[in-house]
Amino acid sequence: MRPFHLAFPVSDLEATRRFYGEVMGCRIGRESPGEWIDFELFGHQLSAHLRPAAAAPEVCGGVDGDAVPIPHFGVVLTMDDWRVLARRLEADPATVWRLRPKVRFEGQPGEQATMFVADPSGNALEFKGFADDSGIFAT
Repeated sequence: MRPFHLAFPVSDLEATRRFYGEVMGCRIGRESPGEWIDFELFGHQLSAHLRPAAAAPEVCGGVDGDAVPIPHFGVVLTMDDWRVLARRLEADPATVWRLRPKVRFEGQPGEQATMFVADPSGNALEFKGFADDSGIFAT
């Protein structure tokens, strides 16, 4: 599978650098000071662009009884990687949780571990983990 690229707005580049670089553990790539920073998120390219006025109103959708922020982005991880990331985020007192780590659709097709956090600009991220990747698209 080839990496995806996502460009998204942020309101503060230095807070974004700390969150993605230090808290999330992303490798920092190219950047244009005062304009944008690229991050490697589990092999994918994120481009954080400074757009202080670009904040969108929060909308939520329902999934398995939880309110989840729309829009959001993230990565489907192995369970081991999901657990490591969950511990990293739980260890940082500044983490803004939208949904703490939990198992969703328990005992059903598509059972998954999930968690939602917000970056310093309020962008919502979801990280999922599956015991078996065949569950990713299970119906």
